Amino acid sequence: MPNAERLRRLHDLLQPRRTTQVVDIGANPIGGPPPYQPLVDSGLCHLTGFEPQAEALAALQAKQSPHETYLPYAVGDGAEMVLNICNYSGWTSLLVPDELSLAVFDAWQENAAVIEQATVPTRRLDSIKEISQIDMLKIDIQGGELTVFRNGKKKLSKAVAIQTEVSFVPMYKGQPSFGEIDAELRKQGFIPHHMMGVKKGIISPFRLNNDPWKTINQLVETDMIYVRDFRKLDLLDDEQLKHLCLVVHACYWSFDLAYRCVLDLERRGALAAGSEQSYLAIVNETMAGG
Repeated sequence: MPNAERLRRLHDLLQPRRTTQVVDIGANPIGGPPPYQPLVDSGLCHLTGFEPQAEALAALQAKQSPHETYLPYAVGDGAEMVLNICNYSGWTSLLVPDELSLAVFDAWQENAAVIEQATVPTRRLDSIKEISQIDMLKIDIQGGELTVFRNGKKKLSKAVAIQTEVSFVPMYKGQPSFGEIDAELRKQGFIPHHMMGVKKGIISPFRLNNDPWKTINQLVETDMIYVRDFRKLDLLDDEQLKHLCLVVHACYWSFDLAYRCVLDLERRGALAAGSEQSYLAIVNETMAGG
C-alpha cells in the first residue's frame, strides 16, 4: 500500500476537524525534500511558506501545488532590517556572518561571503494575517529563529511541533545559542524530541586527506524537533492531539509518540474503541512497506 494511502487511513482514523496547518519560515528549497512533504503530497496539510529571496521564492512558486502558498515576507520583530545576501543562498541572513567563526571553519568562507545587502521590512509572526493557525512550524533563517519565537508566542500557543535549526557554534554575529533557543521553547511548553542532520565542521588548518569537507567531531548545528510536553497531554485539546499524532507519524516516524496520542484520544472518547489496534496495523504496514 502506498505511503500516501496509509497516511489517509491515519487521517480517517483521527478525523481532525480541519486541515493540518504547516508553516515554513525560510522555505528556500535546498537540502532535499522537507519533512512535511508526505503530508503535502497526500493533500493532508496546507503549507504556508515564507522566503524573502526572490530567486528561491520563484522556484517554490513555480512548483507549488494547490496545498501550498508561498509569501515573500522576511519574518522577524517587525522592524526594518538588512538582508545579507551571501554567495551561497543558504547562508543569506538578517545577521552578518561571523569572521571569528569563519576563521576556524575556513572551508565556508567563500559560501558565506556577503555579495549584496538589501533593506527589508520584517513581519512579526503574531501579526501575519495570512496565518490563522499553526500546527507545525519549520524554521531555518540562519540565526533569526529566537526573534521569531519571541514575536510569535500567540500564534505558537496552539502549535504542537516545531523544527528549528540550532547552532552550537555561532556562525553569525549575535546569533543566539542552542541553549537560548531551548530555554525559550521550553518556556512556551515544548520539549526536545528528535535531532536531524547534525552538521559538523573541520577546524582549520587541519585537513583529512586534504579534503576541506571531511569532518571529525566538532559540532556546528543541527535541526532540533520540539513537541508539546507529552508528559502532560491533558493540557492539549483533542484537536491538538490529532494534529500532533499526524505530524510526528508522517514527518518523523515517531510511532511511539503518535501511539500515545491515539491511546489518550481513545481514553477521552474522542476516538472509537479499538483505534489503537487500527493505528498499530498502519504502523506495521508502514514498517513493512518502507
